[in-house]
Amino acid sequence: MQLKDIKFEKLKRRKRVGRGGSRGKTSGRGMNGQRSRSGANIRPAERDFIKKIPKLRGRGTNKFISIQTKPAILNVGEISKAFKKGEDVNPQTLVESRLISKVGGNYPKVKILGKGELSLSLKFSGCQVSESAKEKIVKAGGEIK
Repeated sequence: MQLKDIKFEKLKRRKRVGRGGSRGKTSGRGMNGQRSRSGANIRPAERDFIKKIPKLRGRGTNKFISIQTKPAILNVGEISKAFKKGEDVNPQTLVESRLISKVGGNYPKVKILGKGELSLSLKFSGCQVSESAKEKIVKAGGEIK
């Protein structure tokens, strides 16, 4: 057996385009454009879609603002005007008395601060209470659960 007798029928050679000028003017690449250039690299269609999606680049100017939901803030003076003696004060009754509003269909967290005067004895439940508000509530004869 000699090298000239070996048949390479199963091996297909890749067509080499654009080397030398044997094919004339455009060397088989067609007219102008991206595909006619050497090193033409056309990106897939999915990449165009991905490039249009905006990137999330941190929190920008709001980086010092907390992401957590903050409680609705009420002062003792506002509550004493809206409720009567001995009533329960909780997020549901505060929404009914229109001192606060629902957030996304849910009752918000409530924090009661000590600004103002409280002369009624009220029952507080389901609310966060500051130290100064706690003193005023206890002094007026109310209770906190």
